[in-house]
Amino acid sequence: MTDETSRSQQQGQPTGYAPRWQQGAPYGWQQQQQPPPRPADERRGRLLAGVAAVALLVGGTAGAVGGVIGADVTENGAGPVSALDQQDPQARQSANLPAGSVEQVAQRVLPSVVQLQVRGAQLAGEGSGVVLSSDGTILTNNHVIDVAAGGGEITAVLQDGRQVATSIVGRAPNFDLAVLRAQGVDDLTPVRLGSSDDLVVGQQVVAIGSPLGLSGTVTTGIVSALDRPVRAGGEGSGQDTVLNAVQTDAAINPGNSGGPLVDMRGTVIGINSAIASTSTGGQPGSIGLGFAIPITQAARVANELVTDGVATQPVLGVTTPGGEAVSESGGARVNEVVPGGAADAAGIRPGEVITRVDDRVIESGDALVAAIRSYPPGSQIEITLGGQGGGGRTVSVTLGSQRVPPGR
Repeated sequence: MTDETSRSQQQGQPTGYAPRWQQGAPYGWQQQQQPPPRPADERRGRLLAGVAAVALLVGGTAGAVGGVIGADVTENGAGPVSALDQQDPQARQSANLPAGSVEQVAQRVLPSVVQLQVRGAQLAGEGSGVVLSSDGTILTNNHVIDVAAGGGEITAVLQDGRQVATSIVGRAPNFDLAVLRAQGVDDLTPVRLGSSDDLVVGQQVVAIGSPLGLSGTVTTGIVSALDRPVRAGGEGSGQDTVLNAVQTDAAINPGNSGGPLVDMRGTVIGINSAIASTSTGGQPGSIGLGFAIPITQAARVANELVTDGVATQPVLGVTTPGGEAVSESGGARVNEVVPGGAADAAGIRPGEVITRVDDRVIESGDALVAAIRSYPPGSQIEITLGGQGGGGRTVSVTLGSQRVPPGR
């Protein structure tokens, strides 16, 4: 659901009013169908008519305005005043931007955002990235650089215009995250990482990236919702790609993926990763439904990728259907319990329905996956059970840990 290679295929719109979740659009500009050319005489006739209409309109307006100006000059004895002869000092750009303003946030964060140009054996694409260290560590989405993982080229275009070759440090496809290393640099400006644990719905945010290749683009919005379960691989992808996302109405388009979502202090609170779109063909664009990976989760994964080259993920040890809830009251039905896993040790049985994880209501299998992934491995959580044999009981579970498959 955001950006990111021409190999992404659009699927039909599902029934109902809900939009289809999509990974980013194919790269590049969408071509428009051109209307058939009109005969030269017809075009000339239309053009002359249009010019005549405009000339009449301007002529009438100019006469009225000229009369007013003439009266002013005559009465006041002064010559005409032109905006070209003066500049309001208050209109000049100031280095002392208002604290908490979009201008200040943009000035602070833009030097730490890069455009990524990716080329694989057969596919090419682009996206955005966030500078983590002065010596070239960059965080982005896995789906941005996936086409080059098997052997390709990734170029980081810095804010000062430099183009720097990069290599892959590590990937975590299940979290849709990857860490890169820009070669031969030691003067980059790292971002400031915030926390996504204390976000509130309605707070202002700013998204920065390179939509459609337009680097350094800044858009604004609010946090629209929290804890949205979103499949980063698009409609039809498996639960391995479910994100526990921050939803925002800041405009996010193909090319924004991997760029930061920041608060009004200029600290990163999410990594833009996906959009919802009603498009059934061509390249989708923003409809005010964008999704970002919470930075608390992204920072943990990035730190593991930098340190070990691989990341870990929490494991409950159950299988459950994704997508729809098991009933009108919600919940995720447990199909299987992995022997010796965290759920097995806590006494969770097949057929039971998980309705809560701590204080979070679980409405579907995808919601359960998103909730579990919001915790670090080894966390102790409370799970509320209902359904067959459940009886509304609550059990304490210590989550297991496993390595995230690095992909192909």
